[in-house]
Amino acid sequence: MLLDLYQASNLSDETVIEDALVSAAEACGAKVLQKRLHSFGENQGITGMLLLAESHISIHTWPESGFAAIDIFMCGSCNPDLAIVPIKQHLRPKTIEVREFERGMSLDKATSQNKSI
Repeated sequence: MLLDLYQASNLSDETVIEDALVSAAEACGAKVLQKRLHSFGENQGITGMLLLAESHISIHTWPESGFAAIDIFMCGSCNPDLAIVPIKQHLRPKTIEVREFERGMSLDKATSQNKSI
């Protein structure tokens, strides 16, 4: 699942970003193995990743534009749709665009779905 957040808040706050990603992972039922975030400086963007037993969640933010890109890659019984609510609560975007892709299918059967929230 790919999330594009527009007019979001707290995009240069490393603590809020970490809390958002961890809360999202927990909401999905995922187990966090490692956390790594990097701030590019005061009022600058953050890039980060949670390594999960079920795969990963990554983020890159552009606070100057109010934009964040989040990738949620999960397997097993985890439901990535459940990550959306905690991400909204922490980063407060005005709009989220959601794209879901099924992975691991043969090319002739691969599908993608687009939806807006």
